[in-house]
Amino acid sequence: MLRLGPSRQRHRGALLAGAALACGLALVALRVASEPQRLPEPHVRSVDRSALRPPTIGGCPAFPLSHPLNQKVDELSVAPNSREIIANIGLRGIQPDFDSKLESVNGIPFVVVPSDQPKVPIRFTEYPEESDPGPYPIPPDPPIEGWPGNTLDRHVLVVQEETCMLYELYHAHKTETGWDAGSGATWNLRTGAPRPAGWTSADAAGLPIAPLLVRFDEVANGRIAHAIRVTVPRSRRAYIAPAQHWAAQSDDVDLPAMGLRLRLRADYDISDLPPQARVIAQALKTYGFIVADNGPAWEFQGAPDTRWDDEQIQRLRDIPADAFEALDSGTVVTP
Repeated sequence: MLRLGPSRQRHRGALLAGAALACGLALVALRVASEPQRLPEPHVRSVDRSALRPPTIGGCPAFPLSHPLNQKVDELSVAPNSREIIANIGLRGIQPDFDSKLESVNGIPFVVVPSDQPKVPIRFTEYPEESDPGPYPIPPDPPIEGWPGNTLDRHVLVVQEETCMLYELYHAHKTETGWDAGSGATWNLRTGAPRPAGWTSADAAGLPIAPLLVRFDEVANGRIAHAIRVTVPRSRRAYIAPAQHWAAQSDDVDLPAMGLRLRLRADYDISDLPPQARVIAQALKTYGFIVADNGPAWEFQGAPDTRWDDEQIQRLRDIPADAFEALDSGTVVTP
């Protein structure tokens, strides 16, 4: 992630608080021998407060806690044809598509801009009838998916502070006055309202991209609390909400629909994975993948960040496809 405008010190307060706590505990230890003994307090179960808040991105909620993308899937039923769907996706290991290099073909970057970022015109060249009209607050030199050659889908993702609006472009190319893009979508991060039925977005499934990325700050905090975007080589002409769009013509029910949730089996042992990989693997057990586009089998996206440990992330490739289950994810819409 890149940030434009004044930066925020996210971790300094936590470090100062930790130091203050350590000093306080030391003083208590010095006094404990001279103070009268007290009866122990009744045991109160601690509550994971992070579980009561939605994930965040750029200082904004990444949709409400109740949003389908932020819902756990660890208790959903397995689809009757799960084995066939998994086999059709492909039986190689899962493929993390992000690393510690900012200017890299791997990963999908996003940028955070201030609320007064000037907006520029957008011209849609492929799906204008399914795109949210501009202008968008795109900075002059945003990161584009596919650095340094800017190949692939050329996504541009922008989170605006204070307004908590997300702007996403597909096949983005800068012009003299603004940007050309194949399609584009805007999202209110506070509400998470879906696209109209049958509409694409900057992603084939009509889903947002940025909230579904693996992001370093979440992994560093020990918990990813949302579904993770994944691609599949073949899909069916169908979608499952909150997806709103399909990306293929096949009617084969043993192919994944856009929006299908895929879960790492509860009995799959992740204890030997290194810390960063283990947090991601646990999220795949709890929140799972969501099928968002056609592409390489089992490729899932994260935001590039210099703090990733690339060796740890690559250990996720050891998780085989047959460790996953296709889930009964909801009503399948077949246009």
